[in-house]
Amino acid sequence: MKSSDRYAFVNQLLKVATSLSRFAMWVAGGLTLASAIYISADVIARKFLSFSLGGSDELSGYAFAISISWALSFATLQRANIRIDALYQLLPVRISAMVDWIALVCLGVFIVFLTRYAGDVAGQSWANNSTANTILATPLWIPQYLWVAGLVWLCVVLALMLLRSSLALVTGDLDTVHRICGIRSTREEAEEEAVTGERMVRGEAQ
Repeated sequence: MKSSDRYAFVNQLLKVATSLSRFAMWVAGGLTLASAIYISADVIARKFLSFSLGGSDELSGYAFAISISWALSFATLQRANIRIDALYQLLPVRISAMVDWIALVCLGVFIVFLTRYAGDVAGQSWANNSTANTILATPLWIPQYLWVAGLVWLCVVLALMLLRSSLALVTGDLDTVHRICGIRSTREEAEEEAVTGERMVRGEAQ
């Protein structure tokens, strides 16, 4: 029996997580775009209409933090995080697979601690009913909990990635380990760019 058949349930969970993370990324992108539009409208209003919409700097800061936290899961699944690969390319396949797994563990530990302390900050804001020291007086727990929620989802995604890569490492399925947490090769990046180019050409043709 192939490992993909034995671990079909875990693979399915990863597919669902990827789909949800992709949706979250689009929402995060939309939030960033809306923030940019609001800032532009505020600048234009100040320049030509002599009034301000107000709160553009504050709201854009919230939007940026929230969008980043929710986009991290998809970036991690796509192995878009930056790693130094000067020595990595020279390592034997088995050792590089182990390095990939260790890197994923380290990332997971860091994110868990980050999420824990971020949750503490949001919890304190809730308990103290803290508000922003601005005209809007935004209750801080609202943007903070939205920010923490993105980090919690990232922890879930990392747990699934770690579970699947651990199973693959134990069974010697090094290709799966690389596909989940390895550094993207130049060939993989070139193939992705080629697919993106083909989509653009088809879109222009239509």
